[in-house]
Amino acid sequence: MKTFSGPDEAIDALAARLTTVVAERAALASGRVLAEPILLDRDSPAADVSAMDGYAVRMGDLASTEPLPVVGEIQPGQAPPVMPAHGVLRIFTGALVPPGVEAVVKREDAAEHPTKVRWTAAARELPLGANIRRQGENGRAGEQALAAGTQLHAASIATAISFGAAQVMLYRPVRCSVIVTGNELLAVSDTPQPWQLRDSNGPTVAALLADKPWLRLEQHTRCRDDRQQLQARLAEALQSSDAVILTGGVSKGDYDYVPGAIAEAGGEIIFHRLPIRPGQPILGAVTAGGKLILGLPGNPVSAACGMLRFGLPLLRKLSGNRQWQSRPLSVELSHSGNKTLPLHWMRLVRLSGTLGIGIATAELVASQGSGDLVALGASDGFIEQPPG
Repeated sequence: MKTFSGPDEAIDALAARLTTVVAERAALASGRVLAEPILLDRDSPAADVSAMDGYAVRMGDLASTEPLPVVGEIQPGQAPPVMPAHGVLRIFTGALVPPGVEAVVKREDAAEHPTKVRWTAAARELPLGANIRRQGENGRAGEQALAAGTQLHAASIATAISFGAAQVMLYRPVRCSVIVTGNELLAVSDTPQPWQLRDSNGPTVAALLADKPWLRLEQHTRCRDDRQQLQARLAEALQSSDAVILTGGVSKGDYDYVPGAIAEAGGEIIFHRLPIRPGQPILGAVTAGGKLILGLPGNPVSAACGMLRFGLPLLRKLSGNRQWQSRPLSVELSHSGNKTLPLHWMRLVRLSGTLGIGIATAELVASQGSGDLVALGASDGFIEQPPG
C-alpha cells in the first residue's frame, strides 16, 4: 500500500479505481448527471435575429436626415415579411431579420412617430450588421451543447430543452449504504449510561447524503463490534450498493474489525492512515468491481470532516460528474493562532463576514478535539491548514 502525502493525492488514487454507475434513459431532472453529450439539433440562432427592439434598415437608409416611412413590423414567432424597397420595418427582439436588412437601429436611437421615424446622430454612425445576431453564432448544428458528465441544473436544463432533448441518457443515482460500528452506540430516543453514546455519526452522514438527486441512501444500519456480524453487514451492503460508508472500527485496536472485514469482502485498501487531523486512521478501499468502501473514524468531528473531504467527492466520481473534485470556498481566517502541525489540519470555523465578492472571513471555533460535538454544532465547516 502506497504512502500518500495528503488528502488530494489519496483521493485521486482511489478515484482512479472507481467504476462509474451505469446509465439509463430518463427525463431531464435537476441534479442528475448526463451520461452522453447533448448536441445542437439546429444552428443557434436558427436564423439571423434582431438583438434589439427597433427598426430593420438598409445601410443607405441611415444617411437620411428626413423621416422614413415605417411600412410594417416583424414580431417574434412569425416568418419575416419581404424587406420593402423604400422605408423601414419595426422589429422586436428575437424576431427574424429578412434578407436585405443590413442593420437594426434600436428605438433609443430614433425619434418615433406613428408611421415614420427619424434617426439620431448615433443611428447614422451604426456599422454594418449592428444589433443583428447572426445565424449559428452561439453554435452550429451537430456541435456539443452540454458535455457528458454535466450535472443538470436550471440553466443546463434550459439549454437541453432548447435543442430538443427530453429523454436523455443519465447516470442512475449512486446507491450508498452506511454502517455505523460500535458497542457503545444507542438510538437518539434511548437514555445512555455514562459509558454509552447516542449515535450521531449515522444521522450526520445520512444528512450529508440527503437532497442529492444523483445519490440514493440504500440502507443505514448500526453494527456491534463483532467481526462476523460486520462481515455479514458489509457483504450485504456491497450486494445492493455502489458505495459503503463505515464509521468507527478503522484504527488498530483489538475491536477495530473494519480493515479485516474489507479484506474478507474482497476489497483492496488503497490508503489507511493519512497525515491529517482529525481523522488520521481514515481508510479508503475499492472492490474488484470498482465499488467504493470508505472507513471513517468514529469520533464525530473526524467522521463529519472526513465525509465532506473524502466521501462526497468520491461519491460524485462514482456518479459520473466530471467536476467531482471539491471546490472549496476562499476564506480569510481572522486569527489562526501560533500552533502548527506537520499534518493537513482540518480546523472547525464559523463564517463571520465578507471581504469582497467570493471571499468570506472566518474565525476558529474553540474545540476540545475530534469528539467535541458542541464545537461541531457551532461550526459552518472547516478550513484545511497545510503542514507547518
